[in-house]
Amino acid sequence: MFKSTDALTPDEYIDRLEEPRRTEIRRLHELIRRTAPTLEPHLASGMLAYGPYQYRGKSSSGTWFRIGLASHKRYISLYVMAEDMVTGGYLAESYKDRLPRADIGKSCVRFKRAEDLDQATLAQLIHEAATLRPLAQA
Repeated sequence: MFKSTDALTPDEYIDRLEEPRRTEIRRLHELIRRTAPTLEPHLASGMLAYGPYQYRGKSSSGTWFRIGLASHKRYISLYVMAEDMVTGGYLAESYKDRLPRADIGKSCVRFKRAEDLDQATLAQLIHEAATLRPLAQA
């Protein structure tokens, strides 16, 4: 599902990207670090990941991340693994109207350039993802 990498650290992952994507991902990485400093950065499933947590679903359990950041060929993905406490649904989906230039799925915000998104709203999403209940938690 995700592209693999042989990078060993988040900085190595970023450094291996070509420009202008390297600068974009580094800025987003720094935004996540400022906004959610308690979420430790690491690599998972070939992407930058922040804040591991244990999940338990109907058919599986394991370790995943609260926030993921991936550079794809045509876009950047911000994976948000948190539950919207108002609706009980996916937090990322609740931001569709607030991030209209992004393609938003259940737990993924896809965009071509971070500058296309309102940075305050993006920071708010990251903050909520770091503090709300993670998905698939029993």
